[in-house]
Amino acid sequence: MNYIETKNAPAAIGPYSQAVVTGGLLYASGQIPIVPSAGDIAEGGITVQTDQACRNVGEILKAAGLSFEKVVKTTCFLADIKDFAAFNEVYEKYFVSKPARSCVEVGALPKGALCEIEVVAEL
Repeated sequence: MNYIETKNAPAAIGPYSQAVVTGGLLYASGQIPIVPSAGDIAEGGITVQTDQACRNVGEILKAAGLSFEKVVKTTCFLADIKDFAAFNEVYEKYFVSKPARSCVEVGALPKGALCEIEVVAEL
């Protein structure tokens, strides 16, 4: 098992890793829209926050030598399911290979984020 860590994505805010590689797959922890250089949630609505969460996922993939095209599954969490369409408009620009996906509304996300994205990618 290998652990992936990059300063170009938010540091873990709990007892977990940014990503773990095992069995030919990368399992990335959920990424909320924290701006790594500031440590704060990206200011703006769901569009801005989805873009930042996707960029954070991209940095973890990059640190493992991967790209979005290698993602086979995403799990997406929305603070408000009414943001589904706006979330998708940004999401589809990054996940052009259309991996399998679950997307659900949750009661709350860390730091008041509007969205969170976790991925599984093939090495």
